[in-house]
Amino acid sequence: MSSMASEASRDLQLTALHKEYPNGFVAVKSLDLVIPAGSFFALLGPSGCGKTTTLRMVAGLEEPTAGTIMIGKQDITHDKPYRRPVNTVFQNYALFPHLSISENVAFGLKRRGQKETSQQVKEMLELTELSEQAQKRPAQLSGGQQQRVALARALINRPEVLLLDEPLGALDLKLRRAMQIELKQIQNEVGITFVHVTHDQEEAMTMADTVAVMNQGRIEQMGAPADLYENPATTFVANFLGQSNLIRGTIVGKEGDVVKVNMQGTVVSIPAGRSHATSGDGWVGIRPEKVLIAPHGEPIDAPGNHMSGVVIDSSFMGVSTQYLIKMSWGQEMMCHEQNTGRRGVIPPGTAVDVSWRPEFAFLLDAAQDVDAGREED
Repeated sequence: MSSMASEASRDLQLTALHKEYPNGFVAVKSLDLVIPAGSFFALLGPSGCGKTTTLRMVAGLEEPTAGTIMIGKQDITHDKPYRRPVNTVFQNYALFPHLSISENVAFGLKRRGQKETSQQVKEMLELTELSEQAQKRPAQLSGGQQQRVALARALINRPEVLLLDEPLGALDLKLRRAMQIELKQIQNEVGITFVHVTHDQEEAMTMADTVAVMNQGRIEQMGAPADLYENPATTFVANFLGQSNLIRGTIVGKEGDVVKVNMQGTVVSIPAGRSHATSGDGWVGIRPEKVLIAPHGEPIDAPGNHMSGVVIDSSFMGVSTQYLIKMSWGQEMMCHEQNTGRRGVIPPGTAVDVSWRPEFAFLLDAAQDVDAGREED
């Protein structure tokens, strides 16, 4: 199975894939996407962005208005769902309540006329750590176990592409985090292409090799999770993936490999590779955990410029303290500081200095909506 999945020629390719409904609503806008065989790929975005529609078109559950879906050189655009080398795991699992776990897992093989399924079922139950549950019914299992049954039932069919539609959405937070790690381990073991649709940023970033952030039927940005988080190209991605402080500034010019920006009277440096605007105004972006804070006059471990503000709220979160700081120009800035024990929580009303290391900042086009992606957070 993994040898087949590792062939570069078996990539999943979506070309100019488009979906428009009879009422005129365009769910997916001329999407071009190549998902490498054997990778764990996440389509991430708010509800209504087109990610589930894209998945359903790949599964054969929605008919595209235009465009093609290929696996390698095989065109599956108009194939019936059961003729595609693709299986889907849904949020509601869709298990058969009257069948045992073994019978649920064997269902696809039996339907295809296979008589002897016990060895394959045994291997799949071992892979998904369900061997001891084999004779139980779905209702006797926990949500996490039911999720694994759905996964085993899909994987036993040896699909080339496994589609996961919000698969962990029904689980509580602790179980969801455990299942994220399990899913990634299973994907590594079987070597099948996993395409995972989710609105949960942490889920996508924990599991996927590559994340495509979707917004209004298009891909805003695509890349490794760390790259998207550290160097977002749009305000939507900056706000949707975690939190960002975005501060308006005027671009002064480029000096070597940095772009200089006059940010509310302070000239800051942004690495050229993180600058997505070249002239005029821009949004200087900095993640809250990269913001350094100290009571006014105390040293800050950052070269360059320090700005002043006043703490208006401090929330102790266990591993970190979240500060809301009213800056001298009136904007509120977020800062997340690790609770290392080096000092106590800075109380509201304290005058503070704020800074950050220049290599962590990014610059976006000021023509973009500063609040894009926030309301869906």
